[in-house]
Amino acid sequence: MANYGHIIVFSLLGGIFSLIGGIILLSKEKWAHALARYATPFSAGALLAAVFLDLLHEGVEQAEAYTVLLATLVGMIIFFFAERFLHWFHHHHGEEGHKDATTGLIVVGDTLHNALDGVAIAASFLISIPTGIITTIAVAVHEIPQEIGDFGLLLKKGMRRRNVLLVNVFSALATVLFALVTFWLGSDAKLPIGVLLGLSAGFLLYIAASDIIPTIHDEIPKDKLFDIRPFLLVLGAVVVGLSINVAHKYIDADHSNTTESSQHDEHDHAENDH
Repeated sequence: MANYGHIIVFSLLGGIFSLIGGIILLSKEKWAHALARYATPFSAGALLAAVFLDLLHEGVEQAEAYTVLLATLVGMIIFFFAERFLHWFHHHHGEEGHKDATTGLIVVGDTLHNALDGVAIAASFLISIPTGIITTIAVAVHEIPQEIGDFGLLLKKGMRRRNVLLVNVFSALATVLFALVTFWLGSDAKLPIGVLLGLSAGFLLYIAASDIIPTIHDEIPKDKLFDIRPFLLVLGAVVVGLSINVAHKYIDADHSNTTESSQHDEHDHAENDH
């Protein structure tokens, strides 16, 4: 069973690990753009596999399928309106010469993404450690190209490199904070786990289908017949799908064996006391 130690460690991995792309951008811009180009489709496949093969699969075991799917729809709509508001704010305030407003908008949007990532990670660990690990991997992979984009935008807005790094570190900590709060509420049975998994699936599905996949279509090479990125999307789905099977097969099995062993030892001690 997952504990607060798991949440802290893996939410830190999900949040801080995503800064790797931004750090590479600060040191080697060409490497960062190449990484973003090929990590983006891979992350889309990873997210889709995590949503359909793990989060929704676990969700329907915790609640009725209709409830979980409704929560998924609600999650997508919530994220849509959140992104819609950010775009509205940008067009009404960012284009009037207020660079600080635009910069703040980028930071707020990134923090919102990180916070929802924390919710998804914690909701997954409330089910099992393997589910949490798979979700963390999918979150970290999709955050790398996103952070490269956010770092690049902040640098273009004139923010100093050191400040860009500090801002994104603090923004990444939102993943840890929201993961801990979600896990605390869920551990006390104050949250319906099936609904929470559905909402998390909706958030990640929206990111994959609305934010990531369209960028792949927008950058279709005109002078090349072959494009490796669609195959990287498939590869991301396959890798995460296989990881889900391996994680649940071996980690869950080890956990079940450990639990049965401890229960057997407790039974033997009880008999010896008698």
